[in-house]
Amino acid sequence: MKHTIPFILSLFLFLLSIQLIPSHAFDSIFSFGDSYTDTGNLNVLAKKLKSPPVPSDNLPYGQTFFHRPSHRFSDGRLIVDFFAEEFGLPYLKPYLGKNGSFRQGANFAVEGATALDPTFFKEHNLTSYVDPLSTSLSSQLQWFKELKPSLCQTTKECRNYFSRSLFIVGHIEGRDYVKVPSSKLPMMVSYAPKIIQIIAGIIKELLDQGAQTVVVPGNMPIGCLPAKLDVFDLYAYDKSSYDPKTGCIERYNTLSRHHNYLLLKAVKELRVNYPRAKIIYADFYEPVLNFVRFPQRYGFISKPLVVCCGKGGKYNYSLIQMCSSPNVTVCKNPSTYLNWDGFSLTEAAYRYIANSWLKGPYADPPIVDAHKN
Repeated sequence: MKHTIPFILSLFLFLLSIQLIPSHAFDSIFSFGDSYTDTGNLNVLAKKLKSPPVPSDNLPYGQTFFHRPSHRFSDGRLIVDFFAEEFGLPYLKPYLGKNGSFRQGANFAVEGATALDPTFFKEHNLTSYVDPLSTSLSSQLQWFKELKPSLCQTTKECRNYFSRSLFIVGHIEGRDYVKVPSSKLPMMVSYAPKIIQIIAGIIKELLDQGAQTVVVPGNMPIGCLPAKLDVFDLYAYDKSSYDPKTGCIERYNTLSRHHNYLLLKAVKELRVNYPRAKIIYADFYEPVLNFVRFPQRYGFISKPLVVCCGKGGKYNYSLIQMCSSPNVTVCKNPSTYLNWDGFSLTEAAYRYIANSWLKGPYADPPIVDAHKN
């Protein structure tokens, strides 16, 4: 009996340790997107081109969690950082930094990136400015292909490796719509299917490479972005254009909903064609809209469209004096703000959204549940 008790206790502790090992763990994360996901690629590109430093090179960017500039467009962690924490992986390094091993994942996202190639906007007279950086979704996929030989060699080896990886394709399409003036918005509605086609094509390529779990974020309510509201107030103000319940620009939010409808439809088609894969639609629209509708329910200030890091005007935002510029003020408690710099969200907002995608209710299916099944 003396020897039986220690044996039973040891067996119990062993079985408990097995239960504590997460069955939904991933070995690596690969992320594609824009400023909502970028962990330093834009900074690398700016240095290579000898361009002026980007805002996220300086405080107060990164002040909340990293206590230094972390090359993220927020006061702290992004959604992808919370994913890494959830699965016990290191924070994603920017691929363009070419710094060390990428066996546990890589970030291809770049601030300002679009799904459409930059030349598309000029060719279709949507904007007079053509971004000199080739950072669109197709470019990011090309970087992934460049990295692939260092991760695996044979088709079987790659399929096995990528089947244990988490892929995130987006958020990226928001920039396609945000950079276009409101007068050209009807044209963008007609181009939405092309944007969806590009995103779906990228997802298909990743699935063909062996990806088994892909998170596809929808578009946020871009009519609630303070940067967009500030410009709209100046040049296209019309009281009837604003949603009286939120103060957001309804025509932009309608476009976001249209985009999300098409994207979800594409996701469902991919699920039919790839029945063994877990293709997760992540709702970006509803959580952000709820932050705006019911800010105090989530611990945010009663004026959720006001920016934490900015200067002047109704939204504490100025295109001339943006966050990290001299004399720009920073709110005392970023965790009580939804928007960080006019475009990007605060760590507090990203934390909630990340959890809602990992465990529900704003992911179909939730990421953690998807991998368990």
